[in-house]
Amino acid sequence: MVKFDVRQLRYLSREEFRCLVSLEMGMKNHEVVPSELIASIANLRHGGCYKILRDLVQYKLVRYDHKNGIRGYHLTYAGYDYLALRSLCNQEAIYSIGNKIGVGKESDIYIAADEEGEQHVLKLHRLGRVCFRKVKEKRDYLKRRKNASWLYLSRLAAEREYSFLKALHERGYPVPEPVSWNRHAIVMKLVQGYPLSQVKTITNTAKVYTRLMDLVSRLAQMGLIHGDFNEFNLMIDDRERITVIDLPQMISTSHANAEYYFDRDVECIRTWFRKRYNFDSDDRPYLSDIVCESAVDVEMKASGYSRDLASQFEELTLKKEDEEEGESDNYESERDEEDEESEGEDEESEE
Repeated sequence: MVKFDVRQLRYLSREEFRCLVSLEMGMKNHEVVPSELIASIANLRHGGCYKILRDLVQYKLVRYDHKNGIRGYHLTYAGYDYLALRSLCNQEAIYSIGNKIGVGKESDIYIAADEEGEQHVLKLHRLGRVCFRKVKEKRDYLKRRKNASWLYLSRLAAEREYSFLKALHERGYPVPEPVSWNRHAIVMKLVQGYPLSQVKTITNTAKVYTRLMDLVSRLAQMGLIHGDFNEFNLMIDDRERITVIDLPQMISTSHANAEYYFDRDVECIRTWFRKRYNFDSDDRPYLSDIVCESAVDVEMKASGYSRDLASQFEELTLKKEDEEEGESDNYESERDEEDEESEGEDEESEE
């Protein structure tokens, strides 16, 4: 469990942050970064850099280690938290941080607020926990890279989730409104409601069930499958409105196992309603019956989309733009002809 303590954040100097950023840059190509390289990137004297690194180790923002005969340093999650929080504060996305309101196998959730006092949610991705070590095999965050640190994987997961949140929110899908993103941290608007897993009774069970099945279908119409559509990732408010959360594992409907994941999402909801609310229904969507209306999976490069689909999407987009340009040209030519006819009529009337 990563301890989240931001009290030291306000007391860190510019030189200490320069060392943290330099260490982050060095970790792009080094598992353990030598102090000489950190001093060179930070443009600090070696002696001064060594003292700063010693203090950062004491604050548990940096860890000293040696691997394969190389001695050096690497960032901890606490140090990565400080870098992300400093950037978010500079963006004026957050001003203060409150209590932890949720914890998952991949992330920690905290209450935050901006300078005006509006409450937000701060989500810190924390891949690499013992209970979730198979993420490198199950998710394609690495693309063609063979190795990467858990910090880098957390950054990729946060970037992907922020992209999905932004794309879906712009299309009117019920997800939290994204505010900002930096490294492995996402800031989003606070959703008023409760996890469906904590709700014991629902007033209109059939209506909520139908709404959830419609949400699964709407995602598929955009070329996406949630992949973890269950009671823990669904929020419901007092008016029984649904908000979908936790999106980094979303895949494309073109994925080789798309039908399996789609059916799993549907069965998770059916099983939960049968066990908790004693409600069972044969009314359920099938992926083969859903027509994809927009290629959000290609735009967001969701897991499972192919280069062929991407090229087809680009060709169709260009074709659509050409058709729109042709229509606008035809419209302008028609307007010109109408103007010429009206001018002729005016001349005849004057004669």
